[in-house]
Amino acid sequence: MALFLCFFFFLIVSTAADCDRCLHQTKAAYFSKASALSAGACGYGSLALDLSGGHLAAGVPSLYKNGAGCGACFQLRCKNTNLCSKGGIRVTLTDLNHNNQTDFVLSSRALTAMAKKGMEQQILKLGIVDVEYKRVPCDYKNQNLAVRVEESSKKPNYLAIKFLYQGGQTEIEDVDVAQVGSSNWSFMSRNHGAVWDTSRVPSGPLQFRMVVTAGYDGKWIWAKNVLPADWKGGVVYDSGIQISDIAQDGCSPCDDGSWL
Repeated sequence: MALFLCFFFFLIVSTAADCDRCLHQTKAAYFSKASALSAGACGYGSLALDLSGGHLAAGVPSLYKNGAGCGACFQLRCKNTNLCSKGGIRVTLTDLNHNNQTDFVLSSRALTAMAKKGMEQQILKLGIVDVEYKRVPCDYKNQNLAVRVEESSKKPNYLAIKFLYQGGQTEIEDVDVAQVGSSNWSFMSRNHGAVWDTSRVPSGPLQFRMVVTAGYDGKWIWAKNVLPADWKGGVVYDSGIQISDIAQDGCSPCDDGSWL
């Protein structure tokens, strides 16, 4: 009996392949206004519209990941071949979806972008559509990872930031901050969504280091000179780096490359 159980366990494990793009089947609904998603749990506000041209999505908790999934990019394809185009669309996760009937709630612009020409109103009338999706690397071309100082920051005792334009296919798991040139790091906590904060703010210009998922492990990413000594709330600062790592997962089936 024990031998059989061991074999059965091995069979289950061996059916999962090493994937960077696992295919999933689900349904997707939509919000009539993209503002509902840009004002969502990730805390991007109006900046969300710059992440994917209004193709925004709220994801279920397994995709939102307590905020670590904020900014993740997904390729979705509607399975109704009479109404929808073959290529699908790319969306950015900006909110938490509390509806367990669908993995995604999309902006109406994202939903209609999946439709064939002239079929936009028909797909909206459906309300909920069958889709398949996979996570894909985010690509902001020549745009570096950016750090936005939140208006709630109060120098010198409180700093709140969020990361924008994160490339690759990873999640930021930990963030530390230190004065440029110092090795005395202060840890930051995830306040909510994409927002990190600390009440232990170093003086002077600031550097950041982050742990991101990469492959099956974590990886340190170091942004050496990001905020000037006179940093201000509401301002977006260039980190000087970009994240391009691809995190792996175990799943079946993997994407066979038949669509991008």
